[in-house]
Amino acid sequence: MTQVEIISARWIVTGVSEEGEPQIIDDGAIAYTDGEIVAVGTLSEIKATYPEAGVSSHPHHLIMPGLVNSHHHLGLTPLQLGAPDYPLELWFAARLAMRKIDPYLDTLFSAFEMIASGVTTVQHIQGWATGDFDQVVASASAVLRAYDDIGMRVSYCYAVREQNRFVYEADEDFCARLPADVAKVMAAHFAAQTLQLSDFLQLFDVLTRNNTSARSRIQLAPANLHWMTDEGLLALQEKSQAAEVPMHMHLLETPLQKEYAFRRTGTTAVKHLEKLGLLGPHMTLGHGVWMTEEDIEICAGTGTCICHNCSSNFRLRSGVLPLMELQKRGMTVGMGMDEAGINDDRDMLQEMRMALTVHRTPGLDISDVPSPAQVLRMASEHGGLTTAFGSEIGRLDVGRRMDAVIFDYDSATFPFQDTDIAPLDALIHRAKTKDVKTVMIEGQIVYKDGTFTQIDRDAILAQIAEALSAPRDGDERERHWLRENVFPVVEDFYDGYLQNTGARVPFYKASSRT
Repeated sequence: MTQVEIISARWIVTGVSEEGEPQIIDDGAIAYTDGEIVAVGTLSEIKATYPEAGVSSHPHHLIMPGLVNSHHHLGLTPLQLGAPDYPLELWFAARLAMRKIDPYLDTLFSAFEMIASGVTTVQHIQGWATGDFDQVVASASAVLRAYDDIGMRVSYCYAVREQNRFVYEADEDFCARLPADVAKVMAAHFAAQTLQLSDFLQLFDVLTRNNTSARSRIQLAPANLHWMTDEGLLALQEKSQAAEVPMHMHLLETPLQKEYAFRRTGTTAVKHLEKLGLLGPHMTLGHGVWMTEEDIEICAGTGTCICHNCSSNFRLRSGVLPLMELQKRGMTVGMGMDEAGINDDRDMLQEMRMALTVHRTPGLDISDVPSPAQVLRMASEHGGLTTAFGSEIGRLDVGRRMDAVIFDYDSATFPFQDTDIAPLDALIHRAKTKDVKTVMIEGQIVYKDGTFTQIDRDAILAQIAEALSAPRDGDERERHWLRENVFPVVEDFYDGYLQNTGARVPFYKASSRT
């Protein structure tokens, strides 16, 4: 065991209670060693217990648990790489023409943004890597190496897609809709990203076996109902149980996905997953915007987790998650930024404020809107529970990992903040990335005073700029041509797709498209 260290602050927020109340220690301190918290209390109590320990003092700061981005995919955003915002199903077609970027550099790019906004753990869901099995392993390994090099905690999974990779029908059927020359190129595009289910299972085994970082865990991700066969879903469930790892699955992001589920199963996507036995605390459903009230009850009853991707749902016109209905049922709800936040970045502080304000439905019932403490719990403790780290992270309690964010309260509230407003409330409403003083992960400082301690940010950004300054290569030019030719066909495919009137009616009326 290494020497115990102590960090103190004007306020320490250890977490949020089951009743939604912030748990704050005034003039508090945390003692930790080997990345684990060994004591939490007032500074005088902690110093008396560990008189020989050094103390890092932060007299006008607030320390809170490290934040968790529970749903993440890419570094440079689709917009940066050439894909404008569209509704989700059309957006996938637009993404055909995105520029290529090395996965190591790409991962570091978004890690810089996340850490600078207080994120210490990310649920990284990789997908769409091209090539054979060895090439996919290399791509996944580059992602994991990037997080290890910068010192960030990652719960990694590779999104498994078996079918319907472009629209909600078989790949070969979609190709049949295309002119012969376009269909040939599209079929080759599909062939470059088609691993077998056994390959995906082997990928999990290889990455798990090769992982040597205490900050990395490998889990599983059935990508979405339309991308998976029932046989594939059951195989991943069996693997999840055998390896004792959680799963993360996109579901009901749009009304078209709700329609697809009804056409395929004759019922809702949630009911189908329940029938297959996939629901439970080990399963997180990403988005979940178009769940019915009965779906929500099923998820609550099975302990299934939900990940709220607020800004992504707005950007892609997907709708609004009925967050407070989930909160009323005591569900575990994490928070993710998906491909990019509302400002085309990964600013978790901004994402938290968006979730805080979006769900303020009209009325006078003050209990019917989320509180700053509830939003923090989503972005910390509950987010942790959706990852492979579970209850090891998300709170500043004895026995948990020492992942913490130190905010300069005076900077965040300058020039004035009345004391009638609780310090945590003031920070959730007002803090910006400039107010993040220090970020600690596994007891190590990875970010301090705007500087990353493990990686030279400017050097990495220069490498990205140089790589992308080159003209499009042959593959990129071909995919750009392909996008122009298939986009109208995708639009035609979804024209009139919503035949079941129930698919148009969300449980949460704010999502209504009628």
